[in-house]
Amino acid sequence: MLRWISTLLSSLFFATTSLAQNQSLTNDSTTIAPPGSVLITNGNLVDVETGQVREGMSLLIENGIIRKIGKKLPTAAGTTVVDATGKWLMPGLIDSHIHLFQSGGLYTRPDGIDLTKYRPYETERKWLRDNMGDLLRRYLACGITTVIDIGGPLFQFAYRDRYNQRYTSPQVLMTGPLISTYQPEAFKLEDSPIIKANTPDEAREQVRRQLPYKPDFIKIWFIVRGVGAGEQAQAMVQAAIDESHKNGLKVAIHTQELLAAKLGVKYGADYLVHSPEDGLIDDELIALMKQRNVSYCPTMVVAEGYTGFFTDKRKLTPYEFTRANPYVLGTLFDMKHLPESALQKEFGDFLNSPAYQRIQTDRNSFLWANLVRVWRAGINVVTGTDAGNPGTFHGTSYIDELRKMKTADLTNADLLKASTINAAKILGKEGQIGSLAEGKWANILVLSQNPLADLNALIRIETVVNRGFVTTPAQLLADKPEDLAQRQLNAYNAHDIEAFLEPYADDIELYDLPNKLISKGKDAMRQDYGMFFAKASALHCELVNRMVVGNTVVDHERVTVVAGKAPMEAVAIYKIENGKIKKVYFTQ
Repeated sequence: MLRWISTLLSSLFFATTSLAQNQSLTNDSTTIAPPGSVLITNGNLVDVETGQVREGMSLLIENGIIRKIGKKLPTAAGTTVVDATGKWLMPGLIDSHIHLFQSGGLYTRPDGIDLTKYRPYETERKWLRDNMGDLLRRYLACGITTVIDIGGPLFQFAYRDRYNQRYTSPQVLMTGPLISTYQPEAFKLEDSPIIKANTPDEAREQVRRQLPYKPDFIKIWFIVRGVGAGEQAQAMVQAAIDESHKNGLKVAIHTQELLAAKLGVKYGADYLVHSPEDGLIDDELIALMKQRNVSYCPTMVVAEGYTGFFTDKRKLTPYEFTRANPYVLGTLFDMKHLPESALQKEFGDFLNSPAYQRIQTDRNSFLWANLVRVWRAGINVVTGTDAGNPGTFHGTSYIDELRKMKTADLTNADLLKASTINAAKILGKEGQIGSLAEGKWANILVLSQNPLADLNALIRIETVVNRGFVTTPAQLLADKPEDLAQRQLNAYNAHDIEAFLEPYADDIELYDLPNKLISKGKDAMRQDYGMFFAKASALHCELVNRMVVGNTVVDHERVTVVAGKAPMEAVAIYKIENGKIKKVYFTQ
């Protein structure tokens, strides 16, 4: 049986590889005509600067700009009308700390977890180049109309320029390689995202090297722990900041250590992209931050993302299953089948240990206390996720960051301010984005609920207006057949029955090849697979190969049911109709 399956898979693979690549190129090069006039009528406008709501407001948009805000504005011929009666209008969100050189998956930081023998780092980098458009659409589908990329390879500047011309992408503000006090071995490569400057002159040269690419700012990776902050490191940091300011560029600085934060602000850094995790921000530092208008991003959830690869503590949400890139999310489960039992045990034991729990408790207490202090002091606090790090998914991690920030006694109004107008101020963009005002870019979210009352309104976005272009999350993330197959596989490995059923049609039919019907309807699937998930705690499916022909997806799978027993080989053939999995054929 497996012999003909192997032949089938091989032939389909060669038949579909070029097709998949061509589809990627076609989607990536899609151009969109400039938006026409748009009138959003009768909505409840959220003023993020005051935390107040102006009822019954209409917004006239022309050439991507908000031209007029008022009540009962007239409608000209040819204008697209969006009826916002009973809905809330707010500016698009800004993620003030992301990395597009990282996918969010297991293989994206070989300097931390080296699994390059299974997925070479150049393969990861190529995937990121090929799928950057997808990741950016996911941000937009999550209501994020601007992202600030806090460092990566030089090649990304060309992608920034490309996607900033497309209305299916958020605005991308970007810097180049991190100017660093430390060089990870894994990133000693051509066009590295992180480059150590050994002297002040090297630091200045690294700034000048970026200038032809027109960076939006410069980033310094100031690592103290295990490296130190001696005179040489301080001189390098000071030189990089000085050279950046000479060229009219603001400076963001990595500051997970209190000493790095103090020295960074002392030498003139404009933006602290992390909260110190090893101590409390004191009055002296706060006073200096206020004096120099330094912005502050706490990045509270990123460290927790790593745990999901090695423990069972992470519980994925329906929002993550449907909005995160499904192939990146799927790597959460790869340690279940990679032959790395020693690594799995080492990380798993540590992450589950009382010692690690104490570390996390201390870390979180500093994050919480520092956010409380800087917010109450009037520092420009912003929302940023550090998305792209393992387990911190592009787009969907934003709501998690907001929920974590809320534990520091910030109100919803505070959080919306940090996520919009405050974030716009980091790079002096508050005259362009960050609030709904005449003359600003038309980056607008239409929500069915009031975000001042419930943050969950931000995961129930009805309409996104991006520089005047009107779209919806569903339009931005239209499913391909293989996306549906991957989503149900992810939920299968998470043992989440409702997420597993989501990609299937209500009248789904399951067959044993060639045509023996074994189940029909979601209710039957819910009963059968629900019991299976509950009883088979070691259940895991490894995707060995996948082929796509039109609306048919063929998966070669390796399924483990009982721990310690050899997995079984299987093939599942998924037939997609009307955007759902309609039929599945199994064989072993």
